[in-house]
Amino acid sequence: MFGKIVLCVVAGYLLGSLNGSLVIGKLFYKKDVRMYGSGNAGATNTLRSLGPKAAAAVTVVDLLKGILACLIGQLISGYVENAGYVGMYAAGFAAVLGHNWPIFFGFKGGKGVLTTFAVILYITPLPALICLGIFIIVVAVTRYVSLGSLIASVCWPVVSLFFNIPTVLRVLGILMVLLIVARHKDNIVRLKNHTEKRISFKGNKGSAD
Repeated sequence: MFGKIVLCVVAGYLLGSLNGSLVIGKLFYKKDVRMYGSGNAGATNTLRSLGPKAAAAVTVVDLLKGILACLIGQLISGYVENAGYVGMYAAGFAAVLGHNWPIFFGFKGGKGVLTTFAVILYITPLPALICLGIFIIVVAVTRYVSLGSLIASVCWPVVSLFFNIPTVLRVLGILMVLLIVARHKDNIVRLKNHTEKRISFKGNKGSAD
């Protein structure tokens, strides 16, 4: 079983390393989004730097790779008594790590929000959708994507308490939430200082994060 878990982690990490914003930017726009706007390799900075079509493509890539990582982990390890689909959880978490620190792009990636959402959506659909609703409401009201991501992420451990979720998954979920918060440290500072830029759904290219 240990060998299977290692294989799940490797597969998840390599999939996660296919950072959507970097792949789409380099292949179709000949640009590295890390050189524009906030410098973050994520969908929001892609929207501002390359436009809505690129951002939509990035969203699809980053969601699909999280789901695919979970599926591969599930197929490799199967169900483990008293632990659930531990290979699936490990592969999903590894995909998030790969997105944040991609081996194919100098270990400088994004903040992992979309890929984390994809993982929890695949594993715990209802809690994930509740958190998505919270994200949408916060962004709609404030137009701060970072704030929506932070609040929705922190809500997941609370929401998950109302569902029967294996302990190992609950622990990994909390780790992913802490990772999102840590990766948003600069955004938190800007939110406190009222210097964080609000999202423009028109895709104002080149604007800062």
